[in-house]
Amino acid sequence: MSYDGIVTHAAVQSLQDFVGGRVAKIYQPTPTDLVFHLRSRSARGKLVISINAAFARLHLTEETEGNPQEPPMFCMLLRKHLEGSVIDAIAQVGFERIVHIDLRSRNELGDLTQKQLIIELMSRHSNIILTDKASGRIIDSMKHLTPAVNRYRTVLPGELYVSPPDQGKLNPLEMTAQDLVRRIEWNAGRIDRQIVDAVIGFSPQISMEIVHRAGLPHQEAIARAFEQIQSEIKKLDYHPTIIYKKNGKDDFHVLELTHQSGKSETFPDVHQMLDHFYAVKSQTDAVKQKAGDLSHFIALELKKNKVKLKKLEKTLKDAEDADKYRLKGELLTASMHQFKRGALTVDVVNYYDENQSTVTIALNPNRTPSENAQAYFKKYSKAKTAKRVVGEQVEQTLQEIVYFESLTQQVESASLKDIEEIREELEEGGYLRRKRSGKDKKKKNKLVIDQYYAADGTLILVGKNNKQNDYLTTKAAAREEIWLHTKNIPGSHVIIRSQDPSEQTLKEAATLAAFFSKSRMGSGVPVDYTKVKYVKKPSGAKPGFVIYTDQKTLYVTPDESHILKMREKPQTHANG
Repeated sequence: MSYDGIVTHAAVQSLQDFVGGRVAKIYQPTPTDLVFHLRSRSARGKLVISINAAFARLHLTEETEGNPQEPPMFCMLLRKHLEGSVIDAIAQVGFERIVHIDLRSRNELGDLTQKQLIIELMSRHSNIILTDKASGRIIDSMKHLTPAVNRYRTVLPGELYVSPPDQGKLNPLEMTAQDLVRRIEWNAGRIDRQIVDAVIGFSPQISMEIVHRAGLPHQEAIARAFEQIQSEIKKLDYHPTIIYKKNGKDDFHVLELTHQSGKSETFPDVHQMLDHFYAVKSQTDAVKQKAGDLSHFIALELKKNKVKLKKLEKTLKDAEDADKYRLKGELLTASMHQFKRGALTVDVVNYYDENQSTVTIALNPNRTPSENAQAYFKKYSKAKTAKRVVGEQVEQTLQEIVYFESLTQQVESASLKDIEEIREELEEGGYLRRKRSGKDKKKKNKLVIDQYYAADGTLILVGKNNKQNDYLTTKAAAREEIWLHTKNIPGSHVIIRSQDPSEQTLKEAATLAAFFSKSRMGSGVPVDYTKVKYVKKPSGAKPGFVIYTDQKTLYVTPDESHILKMREKPQTHANG
């Protein structure tokens, strides 16, 4: 994982300004996340501590947390013991992803008490444990571990705190390069994997970086590369950087990862890097959990309609024989004297053909000549009706497929708020049963449209679901403003709040339209743009569906790092 012992070391070192300060407020926005508001003479900030299995971390944040109406029990316990307490120390244990925060305060009787908040950031084994420092006993923890779950240690209120088992690795701040060389089995291969197993806090990324810097995996080269990494850690020579990859599996570290390729963005400190990285990743994870059943439903509806379309197209193809049935019925009526009951076929002259060709018609031997003719007329009537009805059903099914494909794209890039609006849309459309009772009905909240800014400060609005798209295009936008959408690709409606935007602004808005579309990972994505007055919503059309004219097309390649920068309004400077 990217969040290794080195990143933990960088985060802890940069939190030392809060030692001597106080814990002002404590919140628990999710079951796995805590937010501590910290204040000292030289600093103030919000510290995120997360034990999310996929995103366990500790860093300062600028994000605004959404908190439940009723704080969870663990949050209330932490408030009771820690709010207002003084921070005596923030320290990393060894070089592990374990952090101890020592705090002191006075209890109801005025006696001095010392507590220790233990933060274990170890993927699915992560935990936050509050202990009484004097006795070492656990007051409570975010996750409880019973003897049945973990035989090595019990994490329950009243139990003595026991550290995770020692893995026998070397501390990179205390070891030498020769210590590492002696640990490696040079004939066993996978040197990078062996380095991970030998050194505390080294992730696969750092081990691969050592091998990459070494060039050739021999002892002297590996030792030299390790000493470079060790020197950078000891000198706190950090360069917090996020690497954006085409496959979407972005990476980060405080040390330079020369073995990785992709667009990169460097940050002033480790906290800004982590906050930037996890602002997107953690929300995406939360949305996936919230939208799991919704995504499953949309996928099933899409599959069902595609199967239905194939059946309808086959029926339609069969119905194209309607005129053949009519012809056979008329030719049999005109030639009844040529055959009797029991005949399997009859050859008749096609009077409609200029060459008077002969046609062989299959018969039902159990029917009279008249009944055979009427059977073909019935087939003609049925096929003619089917051709009209099935044609309409094909059109409706195609609309359903386009609709659910657009929902698939919207769920992939949705926020938690957007997910709820998509669910409401499906309920209003009769696809889902309403979960809320009459008592829960409240006045509908006004839709909040996401805002972005071009380099010149022009406001750009982006709809993230069909409700927002309809509102943005048909109500919020002015007639002369510019509307954008990916060409023949499901995606967001985008509005430039300008009647005459610059070419650069058009390109930036088109990049937004491409990013929030089904082709967000593509390149050279076609994006149409036109004035809002040329965009119309047909009567009875599905939510989010419009038609437009007078368009021009741009071709752009989405860039996530640039999109994130567009969330902030550019600074304007005036000459005095």
